[in-house]
Amino acid sequence: MRKVLVANRGEIAVRVIRACHDLGLETVAVYSESDAEALHVLHAGEAICIGQAPSHKSYLKIANILSACEITGADAIHPGYGFLSENANFASICESCGVTFIGPTPQAIRLLGDKAKAKETAQRAGCPIIPGSNGPVQTVPEALAISRQLGFPIFIKAVAGGGGRGIRVAHTEEEFEKLFLAARTEAQVCFANPDVYLEKMIHNPRHIEVQLIGDSFGNYIHLGERDCTIQRRRQKLIEETPSPVLTPELRKAIADAAVRIAKEAGYSSVGTVEFLLDKDKNFYFMEVNTRVQVEHTVTEELTGVDIVASQIRLSRGEKLSLTQKDIRFDGHVFQFRINAEDPLKDFMPSPGRLEYYVAPGGPHVRIDSACYAGYTIPPNYDSMIAKLIVKGRNRQEAITRAYRALSEFHIGGVKTTIPFHLDMLRQKAFLDSDYDLGYVDRLIASGHRFGQPAETKDV
Repeated sequence: MRKVLVANRGEIAVRVIRACHDLGLETVAVYSESDAEALHVLHAGEAICIGQAPSHKSYLKIANILSACEITGADAIHPGYGFLSENANFASICESCGVTFIGPTPQAIRLLGDKAKAKETAQRAGCPIIPGSNGPVQTVPEALAISRQLGFPIFIKAVAGGGGRGIRVAHTEEEFEKLFLAARTEAQVCFANPDVYLEKMIHNPRHIEVQLIGDSFGNYIHLGERDCTIQRRRQKLIEETPSPVLTPELRKAIADAAVRIAKEAGYSSVGTVEFLLDKDKNFYFMEVNTRVQVEHTVTEELTGVDIVASQIRLSRGEKLSLTQKDIRFDGHVFQFRINAEDPLKDFMPSPGRLEYYVAPGGPHVRIDSACYAGYTIPPNYDSMIAKLIVKGRNRQEAITRAYRALSEFHIGGVKTTIPFHLDMLRQKAFLDSDYDLGYVDRLIASGHRFGQPAETKDV
């Protein structure tokens, strides 16, 4: 591997380019017409335009990306996250063209990217799973019969889903048919696969995920868990590690289950196994993400392991240089997603020009971003401006430092989620770790206005 083409944009493209340069690799950035002045274009050794602003005409255009490889002589592709990162067909085409796909094998992506097959894999690995249908359900009568057996409410989930798309919750039998058909339609539009499966809804869960690294020689380690429970409409907003609600015994049980799933799947790369944790501290397998995740940063800061560099080394055929005994978990880390959205207007996207951009600093404060003063956030993609990662010796110190860092973050020209995060750090429930996946949505439904005075507690 000599030259890596980064088939992505934004902060993750910048992150991958930096890791490549640290490893002594040449880099190629690809960009759409609306991203000509993006930071990843400036940081890469070479850059090539691959199409118009809409992602289906650029970042999702496999032929254009492979043509860019041929033009620049790139012999490897890093897909980042989103876009083509979990597209088994793309990984297979790269393989057939003699281009290294920096990620798992196409077979592993197919197996674990299919939610129903991933669930079967978890079962074989002895991991608890959420009660549900045995694979995809094709018709309304069949789905209704299964739902009556499981009991409402029921999750209707796209087999090829991700990012909170292709999911509906049916609370009653009367609304089931409409939601079932809506989920299938969205799944077809988003993933070109209309298949859905059913799961019993777990009441008031927390979202826990485990970061894994496995090589092609059968070696596996985990880098601990992340708690991603603060979400709005199944979109993550705040992530932290370690989870404040896990006991040492439960932490070990979840991590061990994640490793067993990876071994059962023959998985080799970095990846994440996601679980739901119910109010009685029972955990259930949810899915596997066969890529680097947005929130990989908190794990890097907790353990000191460069996850992206590790992913690249594994794709070069190297063995894991670390064993589980080498991993040290030090302190407490948060990540806050700073998006161009207006929390006072139902998180409406707020694209536009950044009139000013002043990021926080100081010890134990990390910013991953592709933005700068004068940069224009296009309306065509996700609205992320930056990821703020903050570390403390313990959760309390991390929260105190995070409040300071968020207060120092000044962005002009667009609305941002900074007021939301400052508000959350004043919420007693957040400070006491007394919340679940529905917490933010319930606050919104109650009429709470983020950034306005809230129930407070000294931070």
